[in-house]
Amino acid sequence: MSINFDLNDLQAFRAVVEQGSFRRAAETIRITQSALSRRIEKLESALGVKLLERTTRKVSLTNVGRAFLPQVERLLDDLDLALLSVGDGGSLRTGTLTIACVPSAAYYFMPHAIRAFHAQYPKVRLNLYDASANEVSAAVASGEADFGLSFTGNLAPEIEFSVLLEERYVIACRHDHPLAKAQSVTWAQAYEHDYITLNKASGNRLVLDRALAGMQISKDSVCEARHVTTLLGLIEAGLGIAAVPSIALPMAPHPILASVALVEPQVSRTMGLLRRRGRTLTPAALEMIRLIRELPGVLPGD
Repeated sequence: MSINFDLNDLQAFRAVVEQGSFRRAAETIRITQSALSRRIEKLESALGVKLLERTTRKVSLTNVGRAFLPQVERLLDDLDLALLSVGDGGSLRTGTLTIACVPSAAYYFMPHAIRAFHAQYPKVRLNLYDASANEVSAAVASGEADFGLSFTGNLAPEIEFSVLLEERYVIACRHDHPLAKAQSVTWAQAYEHDYITLNKASGNRLVLDRALAGMQISKDSVCEARHVTTLLGLIEAGLGIAAVPSIALPMAPHPILASVALVEPQVSRTMGLLRRRGRTLTPAALEMIRLIRELPGVLPGD
């Protein structure tokens, strides 16, 4: 049987998946939207299957498309590596690098790494997908993201996890809060004050619920939010204190926020890199990972 499609059609398919729309994909690979649609139709016709579901609002993968995507990515990534090995080893392909990460990692890791990466490789377009831990894991597992930054938890079986750092939970409060001058505070003491917490959609909430399962808390939270970064804004506004992972707080001294160690018990989480098993990372992804591993406090690579 003759398969009547080429690499351009595969690149068009990957661009649509990466960008989530035909318009943005066409802009990325610098062709018209109608030409992009023809490439996708040609690929689907040659394979005899439907790869994408298209509505007026979004584009999503069919079950067949989801299974086909890893094969396409592996083929194109291997081609990138082969071309680099015979060409200019310092160059990277023009395209998109998609990194999925929990918001605290986006806040702590990525600004420094992205600044260094963009200065060195301005041709690569970066897509930072900040989402919940479950969404990060799903994006890496499906191939929508090249790699992810998240913490250990309910990871999909096709995900490989490598440790970047171990971090403790601390109390975040304003400098004018009664706890701000303490060397440490117990969880019981912290919950005597007005506090804000994460809702059950947060992966951090799962970590804390497991660690504090036996603790009796008589006082309800003032407010719940989904993301740690939202908690920090509420704390700055004076609504209370919150238990947050240490990397969620600014690295430099902050004019409003203070950090206090939490004890009895000490609760920590492990932050790391998420990769899909069997996927060959592009040179762009490998370079970004190298830059992340060079950040202060990050553990050496495997």
